[in-house]
Amino acid sequence: MQSQPAVPVDAPHDADLRKCVHCGLCLNACPTYRELGVEMDSPRGRIYQMVEVSEGRMGISADYIEHIELCLACRACETACPSGVQYGRLVEGALAQIETSVRRPIVHRFLRWAGYSQVLRRPFLLKAAGWGLLLYRRTGLEAMMRETGFLDALGRVGEIARLAPEAQAPFFFSSIGKVFPAEGETRYRVALMAGCMQNVFFSRLNEATVRVLRKNGCEVTVPGDQACCGALHVHAGLRDLGREQARRNIAALETGGFDAIITNTAGCGSVLKEYPDLFEHDPEWHKRALAFAERMRDVSEFLASIKLNTNFGRVERTVTYQDSCHLLHGQKVQIPPRKMIQAIPGVVLHELPFSEICCGSAGVYNIEHTDISMSLLEDKMRMVESTRADTIVTANPGCMLQLKAGARRFLDPMPVLHVVELLDEAYSAA
Repeated sequence: MQSQPAVPVDAPHDADLRKCVHCGLCLNACPTYRELGVEMDSPRGRIYQMVEVSEGRMGISADYIEHIELCLACRACETACPSGVQYGRLVEGALAQIETSVRRPIVHRFLRWAGYSQVLRRPFLLKAAGWGLLLYRRTGLEAMMRETGFLDALGRVGEIARLAPEAQAPFFFSSIGKVFPAEGETRYRVALMAGCMQNVFFSRLNEATVRVLRKNGCEVTVPGDQACCGALHVHAGLRDLGREQARRNIAALETGGFDAIITNTAGCGSVLKEYPDLFEHDPEWHKRALAFAERMRDVSEFLASIKLNTNFGRVERTVTYQDSCHLLHGQKVQIPPRKMIQAIPGVVLHELPFSEICCGSAGVYNIEHTDISMSLLEDKMRMVESTRADTIVTANPGCMLQLKAGARRFLDPMPVLHVVELLDEAYSAA
């Protein structure tokens, strides 16, 4: 008897595929199905195609790749699914299988190499990108290109340019490797995952996170050997690069004796907690990844688990909260961010209708599929407007960028804050 070829390690697992009973309860939760109304662009339809590929009845065609890559990987279908289908694992496996099976056009390969293999993993390149964007704005070039309509004339390139993040000097790289003492009694020793993009584009958020943790009795270490978490690599199907980043971070933080490892970035946190999945065929690293993941906490999740310092000043804001997909659907963290918001005197929370639906950011999705992303964002801004809030709060930097772009484009510009920034404002007002 001829033996069957081995199933690639990075591909959808049959056991996960078989959990889907094709009930269709995921359809209305899926942003792309809501937008396009196409069965093959729903979780059920994508799983059907994965089964066809897995069983050899269909090849990895251009159509299959398009349907898989149109998925935002928001994982709202996981929350809706009564059968416990781990769709995140499935779509990441499908993307990894595509990556190892298909040779992309040379320009596409170069862009992926430059972005994923170089910029995200090389701090000096991130700094260079940050300084370039700072010059673009501070010289007035950006304002001139907007006011003259030049960005509009560039079409999709101009649309992407409008989504470019704002670099925040001084960058947070200068804090990496430092230890910040607790204010008052030291109750906890925590490590902060500073991230990669956050060090340039969300420096003030990282600083606010350190301040809030210190206010709550935490000695905060920003480990010097940490690296990009690998979330964007994993979400792009580049699991080998994701594993490299995971090994670096596990080795950098596993011996520190920390009570918790903290992230303020929900998309990163989801992958950091799922590091064991990257090493399911490597017993040694799987064990080390499990120990790492057990201590991973989103910052709001951690603060909600301890006795919160409520020495707040009054903050007069009416806010609405947008759930980050990877915090709500990936990490199943829903109550803690709201608990933090509602603890602040003067803050009024108006719940956002359809907060569980993706805003359209999804890592680099708003760059790769700008039309669908902007349609989702327009719907989101209509929901924000209906709340009559004066501030949008969320728990993920990528969502913050998207929501800021939405406020500029579809509403009067309004503040968009991370939960921890709102807490920091309340402590400052005390």
